[in-house]
Amino acid sequence: MKLDYHMHFEYGSYDLEWVQGFFESAKKNGVSEIGISEHSHGFIEFKDLYYEELILDDSVVGSYQAKWLEKNKFKYSLKDYFKFMQMLKEKGYPVKIGIEICNFKNQEKVKAIIKDYEFDYIIGSVHFLNGWGYDFADIKQVWNDFSLQDIYKWYAEEITNLAQSGLYDVLGHPFNIRLFKNIPEFDVKPILEQVATVLKEANMVIDINTGTLYRYPIEEISPYPDFLQVAKKYDLPIKQIIEGVDGIVEKQTEAYTVEGNLIDSEGFTGLPNIKAKKAIIYHFEQNSLGAKQINFKLRDWGV
Repeated sequence: MKLDYHMHFEYGSYDLEWVQGFFESAKKNGVSEIGISEHSHGFIEFKDLYYEELILDDSVVGSYQAKWLEKNKFKYSLKDYFKFMQMLKEKGYPVKIGIEICNFKNQEKVKAIIKDYEFDYIIGSVHFLNGWGYDFADIKQVWNDFSLQDIYKWYAEEITNLAQSGLYDVLGHPFNIRLFKNIPEFDVKPILEQVATVLKEANMVIDINTGTLYRYPIEEISPYPDFLQVAKKYDLPIKQIIEGVDGIVEKQTEAYTVEGNLIDSEGFTGLPNIKAKKAIIYHFEQNSLGAKQINFKLRDWGV
């Protein structure tokens, strides 16, 4: 059975006409059930947390993030979301209700916000380090202001805070902090072990995410092979987003480097990974979310 539990309706609206395409695509690609995991910045209940915890001063980071918060954010209430999703379930649509929540420091406030809602699953994702959105390509120069050792330390601390809250089922895109090719020269294994330990204790699943493969210079799947090996050692559950061309989904313990088809990948589910790369690039360019860029190309005659 194929399942896809990491989709977002947020680029459209909560109406049947918009979401129908999700279910049609799922059926076409043999996906039996989908899950919607809307970002927390789509809901009015989380607005105060973003304004309390993000850097929003006159600095490069603050100015950029203040503008980011004004674009397509806080459009609905959780009540609106659940009402629409329950309607889909009552009509027989094969769907689960999820949410992807940013790594807020104040997990008690997060708990209070979601306590009255019966989510089928909750994804916790590290998007900010001490209030700085480290994955914003437009301000990636800010990376130069910090040591890579500090960044890895902060990242592990944020995961620990998520895991120890007991609120989350899944860690989203683990160790995507390699996205801009800032590769550590120090030994990161103690940090990988620390993260694996807290995830194991919290019984959290890790997902394999292609965002860093198609959207960022690193061009690799998250988590990268070193952490996958640690995940294997700790027997952490892995949420996969690619299967073999024969349709068999095998337990993945290392980087997937051969041909396959995307699963659990929103509108790209079912596409061969080669075609999916082009489709995702096209999607980002058409929606002004990013653009294709060649950062390094090997000369054929140089081999």
